[in-house]
Amino acid sequence: MAIWKRNVRWWVLVALLLTMSTGLAQQRVVNVICSVTQNWCEALGPAFKQATGIDVRIVSVSTNEALARLRAEQANPTFDVWFGGTGDPHYEAFKDAITEWYRVKAYNDLSPVMKAAIGTTYIPLYQGILGFGINPKVLQDRGAPIPRCWKDLANPAYRGLIQVSNPNTSGTAYTQIATLVQIFGEDEAFNLMKSYHRNVAEYTRSGVAPRIALGRGEIGIGIQFMHDLVEFKKQGFPIEIVAPCEGTGYEIGGLSLVRGAKNKANGQAFMDWAVSPAGQQVGFQAGIFSLPSNTKTPLIEGIPDPKDFKLINYDAKKFGNPDLRQRLIARWTREVFPLPRR
Repeated sequence: MAIWKRNVRWWVLVALLLTMSTGLAQQRVVNVICSVTQNWCEALGPAFKQATGIDVRIVSVSTNEALARLRAEQANPTFDVWFGGTGDPHYEAFKDAITEWYRVKAYNDLSPVMKAAIGTTYIPLYQGILGFGINPKVLQDRGAPIPRCWKDLANPAYRGLIQVSNPNTSGTAYTQIATLVQIFGEDEAFNLMKSYHRNVAEYTRSGVAPRIALGRGEIGIGIQFMHDLVEFKKQGFPIEIVAPCEGTGYEIGGLSLVRGAKNKANGQAFMDWAVSPAGQQVGFQAGIFSLPSNTKTPLIEGIPDPKDFKLINYDAKKFGNPDLRQRLIARWTREVFPLPRR
């Protein structure tokens, strides 16, 4: 009997130690899937740990790839927070109960415009404006003019000189499709994309990738968010930025709490920090020039100001609807992508 009692006490002690160990592990870590540039993702962990003592495990993937992974893991999530990336997939994740609404502590300080655009679905992290990155020397060498409008991209002089991302993996590319549909109507938008498809050298997996080829002089035109272009331009790359004359769309970069997160309290703490002025300045320190959502965040020179561009009234809720989003991407994959480019 005494031996039996000792064994019971021993197993109870083991169980308590395991419980305590699990609790301590949860107090020390937050798992983040990150859909911004690699340098910004890498800067988050050290800054958050310094501020809170909590470790951050980061996995960096493009926006649509992040959504696909979170969807696949929905029954047993490995991530606690989704940081960054275009808003449409964040909206879809919320609608499909992959993520859940969490009101961050600084919610009242966040941009009223950004909050109004998305409602209580995800937390606005930043705003980015869609535009053209131009390498003037490449265009000049080919005798091609600088494009000023979306319709200019169909000019045969740009054959093989354009890079844009693939909407099956990139939120940037879907923002472009949604923008064109809102400006021209769906059928005309798809006809336009077909017309400049022949000029596309490559459809990249990531929305930020075109700037690399642009800076190297491998292409003359890259379609992506302006703030990513500003970063490369400030590093000395020969890049100019153009806003399309017909108007352009924008993203409201997302921050979402994963539903069923195993480290929920730490995830909420990370989100609170991420939209604080200190957390948002980490992006600046990593060379990011998107407009932060917290109106109290001190700004730096070079951030594209929405007031300086002709922005459309981008309907984030409508074009974040999963059915519409998937239908438009499927249509692009079926009607545009297979067309010959040579």
